[in-house]
Amino acid sequence: MFWLKKVLSQLVMPIPFSIMLLIIAAILWRTQRVTLLRFGRVALVIAILALVLTSQSQVSYFLADSLESQYQVNHQPITGRCVVMVLGSGNLELSGHTAVQQLSSTALARLSEGIRQYGLGQHCTLVVSGWSGGNQPTAHATMMAQAAQELGIPKASILVFNQPKDTIEEAYALKSMIGYKPFRLVTSATHMPRSMRIFTSLGMQPQAAPSDFIASRGYWWRLNADQLLTSQRAIHEYVGILWLQIKGLPTGNTVGLMNNLE
Repeated sequence: MFWLKKVLSQLVMPIPFSIMLLIIAAILWRTQRVTLLRFGRVALVIAILALVLTSQSQVSYFLADSLESQYQVNHQPITGRCVVMVLGSGNLELSGHTAVQQLSSTALARLSEGIRQYGLGQHCTLVVSGWSGGNQPTAHATMMAQAAQELGIPKASILVFNQPKDTIEEAYALKSMIGYKPFRLVTSATHMPRSMRIFTSLGMQPQAAPSDFIASRGYWWRLNADQLLTSQRAIHEYVGILWLQIKGLPTGNTVGLMNNLE
């Protein structure tokens, strides 16, 4: 189900969606049937419009800002028991590079904000999460933990969840550790609305600390890959929210999800 969800979600992303329509248009363009030929032309027009619109700054800004504006940057000091949860993203495996250098830009932005939130409390625990993706020897959470240590966080203050594959599994893993106690939740600003919905649906008390804001205005006539990526990330979140509405949140056992950094 996990991989099926990933594959299906990719089909509605701007680039795969447009390529699929272009392939359909190319196949139908050679047909002699008028109805199919018209359908091919429609597919071609939709593919071009999808790429143009999602690469346009006003469209990408609207898609991303609608998500990012729901939660503001969190500057509030943390009182009482301090737990900062940083959701996983991605990294490379590069020999000879530091852990910080191997993090993706998204992961580095999340970790940086997590460390800032860590500094807003006392005697905090920094929780990092993320599996290996099935294609790397090192779990993403382990890489995040190593990067946090490089940036000055004591090893003893870091807790690693290296098995959760998505936000739902991350939520269950943290719940098994802290139950219903308040904690600071750090993730990308576009991802925050969906994350908050997942954590609160389990009865937990997350305090949003968004990072990695990507919504930006630009010249309306300029089309570029950065805006396309912004649109894609926003669309991914809307699809994720829709998936939650359709399927609902699963229940399950999280025994074995947590593993401290050795």
